[in-house]
Amino acid sequence: MVENRPWLTFFSHAVLAAGVLAVAFPLYVTFVASTLTLEQILQVPMPLVPGDQFLHNYGQVLAAGSTKGSGAAVSVMLMNSFIMAISIAVGKIAISIIASFAIVYFRFPLRRFFFWMIFVTLMLPVEVRIFPTYKVVSDLGMLNSYAGLTIPLIASATATLLFRQFFLTIPDELVEAAKIDGAGPMKFFRDVVLPLSRTNMAALFVILFIYGWNQYLWPLLITTRDDMQTIVIGIKKIIDVKDALTEWSVAMATAVLAMLPPVAVVVLMQRLFVKGLIETEK
Repeated sequence: MVENRPWLTFFSHAVLAAGVLAVAFPLYVTFVASTLTLEQILQVPMPLVPGDQFLHNYGQVLAAGSTKGSGAAVSVMLMNSFIMAISIAVGKIAISIIASFAIVYFRFPLRRFFFWMIFVTLMLPVEVRIFPTYKVVSDLGMLNSYAGLTIPLIASATATLLFRQFFLTIPDELVEAAKIDGAGPMKFFRDVVLPLSRTNMAALFVILFIYGWNQYLWPLLITTRDDMQTIVIGIKKIIDVKDALTEWSVAMATAVLAMLPPVAVVVLMQRLFVKGLIETEK
């Protein structure tokens, strides 16, 4: 029997509402600032009602970008970030699921050793191996390229571990039934393993897409041309203009546009994301 306590319900909802306001208010201020002129933003206090510069500010950043910071249009930077994020997410999932399938369902020498070697790479993030990775990418001529932005970040020990643990929960009866039907390893992988892994892949895709979208250090090192920089680097350059006055309306409009793709991915894949975290389809 559940006891009804109206005061506790009210308190819980009040805490939840306060949390939502604490998170949403800075986003609202950012959007409002993106619709104002620079003079209006510098007023004290700044207006909290959207202005009439929405089309002008967003049109400027999408077509030309900032006049004092980054020389690339925000639309170009958004495309670079999208290509980087989608390539990293898809690449990590593809490599990890194939590696996990081999580790779980194939018998070969030192199988457990290789798995733990993959797992040990968790202690070697990009920041630790940044110099040798940069040297290899530079020697291969992949600076200022999508290959240089994505390939060094594709391998994922975390995703490999998650897929391995999931594959270990697949009943052995499915494997035996596939063998009786004459299915080879790849047919079993395509017809059984992949459909069962759909929600897990969706959950990982959301996490890895946001991981790739928010990358800062690696794109900062690997790109020297404005037309190859990502949106995170672009925001930094728009704000950091040294002695010049920061174009805050342009910076805020760029920040709002930078938030839209990750938010869209989370919203569109929310159902599969939650399902992949809390349950399986076996």
